[in-house]
This record gives sequence, structure tokens and C-alpha cells, in this order.
Amino acid sequence: MKKKILVLLLAVVLTALMLPGCGTPAADQGSTSTTTSTGSTTQGISKDTIKVGFIHVSDPSDMGYTYNQDLGTQEMQKALGLRDDQIINKFNVAEGAPCDTAIKELVDAGCNIIFATSFGFEDYMKEAAQEYPDIQFCHATGYQAAASGLPNFHNYFASIYEGRYLAGIAAGLKTQTNKLGYVAAYPYAEVISGYTAFYLGAKSVNPNVTMDIMYTNSWNDPTVESQVAQALIDKGCDVISQHSDSTAPATTAEENGVWQVGYNNDMIPAAPDASLISPRIDWGIYVTYAVQCVIDGTPIPTDWCQGLKEGAVYLSPLNTKIAAPGTQEAIDKASQEIISGDLHVFAGPLTGEGVDASGKTVTINIAAGDYYHEQETASAPSWCYVIPGCTVIE
Repeated sequence: MKKKILVLLLAVVLTALMLPGCGTPAADQGSTSTTTSTGSTTQGISKDTIKVGFIHVSDPSDMGYTYNQDLGTQEMQKALGLRDDQIINKFNVAEGAPCDTAIKELVDAGCNIIFATSFGFEDYMKEAAQEYPDIQFCHATGYQAAASGLPNFHNYFASIYEGRYLAGIAAGLKTQTNKLGYVAAYPYAEVISGYTAFYLGAKSVNPNVTMDIMYTNSWNDPTVESQVAQALIDKGCDVISQHSDSTAPATTAEENGVWQVGYNNDMIPAAPDASLISPRIDWGIYVTYAVQCVIDGTPIPTDWCQGLKEGAVYLSPLNTKIAAPGTQEAIDKASQEIISGDLHVFAGPLTGEGVDASGKTVTINIAAGDYYHEQETASAPSWCYVIPGCTVIE
């Protein structure tokens, strides 16, 4: 139990600030699209003169998270007809002080709106929003915008847990050992929510499945990701999934003759005999919308989150060459049920254990007929509980 507490402490400290209590699900809001907004209409900016900045923790060569984010930038540029010189990318910016430097460089370059795409950039984005009130600052995966009261500071994400649930179905039907492995970046709610949804999807089609989780403590470290994937495989896990940025878990799975579920990108080209499917986010939907708001002089929502229903979350093509029979049909059925509202990923009966901000162990108990309302009152994930069947390994 002590290991679980240590692993989850940081996640709950982060999420406790935006939840009434880590063990209490939010009230039913009826929609996964958050539209709360602050600020007033401005004059707008000519499409021919607007400049847009991006700060990324890696670069598109990771073929994962930043690659997928950059696809969203390209989608926005094409949709709005912006020139190359109107978009400035800052790649390979480490979380910490380098973000502050990148922000200042983008401000000096004349950017009217700046996007930062990694969790650890948020404090710097909030400080910059205070310093530069005429510039819009949009941060992916964070949670502080609503509490900040700043009309030019915004959080955005997508309900990727819906896609992870569907991808888990492919894993649950494929496993032969009934043991899944998960290469997780950090013990943050974003990551815990994702792997819990993945496991619940697998369990929905295979009640006997269990899952081991190991953290890399990095968003993008192919060497460590490969080492962790190998350790999980050595423990008997025959389907490896991930919340990490590279294709290393996929190639490690292929080298060992097991299977893999990716993230952010279709990883079949990297591991054609191992990679089953990947949940993905279409970031272009949001960045196009936010930049258009600046052009039009209309407010950007404080929090923005969309999912399967809106097309912000989707799956890469299923690798039918290696997927278990009936996988696509099972995924399609569950997808339609999520979209219609007949299926809720974190549905009861469901229990889990975490730690509150004071370090006290807390539990959650979702009753049958109820569900945890993930990302319905804020864009950031808030589920931070390890559930039965999942084991965090240090």
C-alpha cells in the first residue's frame, strides 16, 4: 500500500486543487464539452497579420505526442490559409525555465496567441498571461486557467480516455496470458485516468485480465520506455500499451513477439507484427478554433474539451492482420454506445484508492447506475485512483 501512496501522491496534489475532494465525483453536467469562458470581445486581428506560436517538449521526430500536436498545427494552417512565416514553433523545450525563455521569444516575435503543449509548461504560461494581457495563452493538459481568473489564459484537452477504453478492447481480446503491461510517463491524473480507462476497456471483453503499470518519469525517453516495456514483458505481459511519446514500446514488443497498443500515432509502420491500434487526438480542431477566435475578436473558452462524438478523439486503423477476430465489431459497438451516452467509461460499480493532498489514503466507490464524470467540469482529467486488477510496480 505504501508504494501505491507514494506513486499517487503527486497526482492527487495536482488534482485536489480543482476538485472538491479527490474521492468525490463531479456533479452530472450532461456533456463532455466544456464551454465556460471569461473575457470580453476584442477588435480582432487580420488573418494576414496574425502570428501564432507553439512550445513543444519534443519535436515531430518522436513520431508520437509532438508529432501528433504538429499535425494539428498543420491542419490549422491549411484551414485558415496562414503563411509559414505566421507560425513559429519552439521544439525541444524542456519543462522548466526554458519555457519562460521560449515564451519571451515568441512574444518578441509578435505572436498574438501562444500554445504550450506539455504539462510542466503551465506555471510559466500563467505568469506570462499576467504579464502580457493582450496575448492569448492556451495550455494543453493543464488545470489552472479557471482558478486564475485571467481572461487570456486557457486550458484545453480532449477526452482521450474514451479512445483508450476502445483501444483496451483490442488488448483484452488479444492477450493470451491475460496480463497487460502499461508504460506510463508520470503518476499524474492525466496518465492514471488513461491507463484506468484502457484497463476497463480490456476488462469489458475479458473479465480475467489484469494489468501491471510502470512509470518512466519522463514524457519522451525512448531508452527508458524500451527498458520499462521489456521489464513488463519479462513479467509475463503480452500486450504492452503506453502513455509515453515514442515508438520504443512498440518496437520492443515486436522484438519480443508480443503485441502493443500505441498512443498519438499509427505505430503499425514501426511495428507491423506487434502494433494493434492507437488512440489519438485531433489537436487541429482546437487550435483552428482558438486562432479563429483571435481573428474574429471573440472570447476563447477558459476550458475546452471534446471527445469521440465531436471527432476530437479517434482511433488509428486496426491492424486486422494480427487483431483477434471480432475486434473491430466490438470497438464499433462500444464507440457508438459512448457517443450515444449509453456507455460511461468510469461506470459503477467501481472502486479505487488514492491519496489526498494531506497524504491521507482515500477511496472512491462509484455505485452501480452511477459514473465518474471525467472531464465534464474541467478540461483536465481528474481520475487519480488505482482500481482492483491494476498494480503499480516500482
